[in-house]
Amino acid sequence: MTITLLFDLDDTLLNTNMDTFIPAYFKALSAALADKVAPELMLPALMAGTQAMMTNMDPAVSLREVFDSFFFPKLGLDRSMLQPAIDQFYDEVFPSLGVMTKPIPAAVTVVDWAFSKGYRVAIATNPLFPLKAIQHRLRWAGLPPERYPFALVTSYETCHFMKESVAYYPEVLAQMGWPDDPVVMIGDDIEREVKPTQAAGLPVFLVRKPGSGSRYPTDVPQGTLDAFPAWLENTDPETIKVKLLTTPALLATLRSTPAALATLASPLSEEDWGRRPKPGEWTLTEILCHLRDLEQEVYLPRLQKILSEEDPFLAAEMTDHWVEERQYSTQDGRQALVDFVVTRKKTLVLLDNLGVEWSRTARHSIFGPTNLLESVSFITTHDRAHIQQIWKTVRDG
Repeated sequence: MTITLLFDLDDTLLNTNMDTFIPAYFKALSAALADKVAPELMLPALMAGTQAMMTNMDPAVSLREVFDSFFFPKLGLDRSMLQPAIDQFYDEVFPSLGVMTKPIPAAVTVVDWAFSKGYRVAIATNPLFPLKAIQHRLRWAGLPPERYPFALVTSYETCHFMKESVAYYPEVLAQMGWPDDPVVMIGDDIEREVKPTQAAGLPVFLVRKPGSGSRYPTDVPQGTLDAFPAWLENTDPETIKVKLLTTPALLATLRSTPAALATLASPLSEEDWGRRPKPGEWTLTEILCHLRDLEQEVYLPRLQKILSEEDPFLAAEMTDHWVEERQYSTQDGRQALVDFVVTRKKTLVLLDNLGVEWSRTARHSIFGPTNLLESVSFITTHDRAHIQQIWKTVRDG
């Protein structure tokens, strides 16, 4: 059986004291760009961009876009003016910061074991850095991406949420095609890994440092990194499957869908959008038009009805015929994605901060008695099915 393993990087696979590493990183970047940007302007701009990334909840903008929207205006410069120097910094200067980190001996052993078992392995690190920087940090850990075929390495170019956000975790799984197999997040940080991972409905293994005492919660599977393989091999796979049963997990998944769709769609050509994987299967454009119209005409109005009426009747909507009837194949798939995201954000505004309203009831013409929570669960299941479809189409294209 395939299992998806999401490994944290900092202090799980690589010893990194971020309290000293980040200031050194900022100082080195400031020095590298000093001939173009005054050092006294650089630090406030870096801090503003970083803080904006840490609080972003907008699925329509990547963390890089969030960072850029704060960083470059504060400098009074356009990205194109600095990009060559930034690239040179990550190629030539950033690698020298590796002396501030130490490899963790068990990291290579455990990751090698995971690949030998045929597991799907991803690096789910806090996407604070560009991919180039994270790849260097993997090399410092003894896990060069040139040698290890990681299914995903999270970075600020492709992620929309930091690890403090519950939505980070379903976004990671969505970028990997929402695998149906068991999943485990392996990390050391209670606030960034344990709490948000559990809130997202994912199992987690807490990596404890030797001699760390009793400061860890007792209700979480845990141990040293080298103890993880034995724990996994003695764990029933059925107990480590994703369970989207709570409102935080459902909301995080709803928020992650437009974010992941944007990442999956970004490298596609016009030909890709119109390519039919097999006769009778939908193109990407048709899928996005389908998602857009359901969100606009079925899902959002249905949720509004549940919240505004007492035990309303919900008619079943048969929508698959819209693909031909509305000639989705002739429409603009990219614009359909934009329109879907706009409406999904309205759905999130409607649902955010609800309390007892999650138990409001309704009567569905096919499923019978239901409530708001179950209705949202149906949407997340539909999201996951189409992300799996899109991911396969992109992968096989």
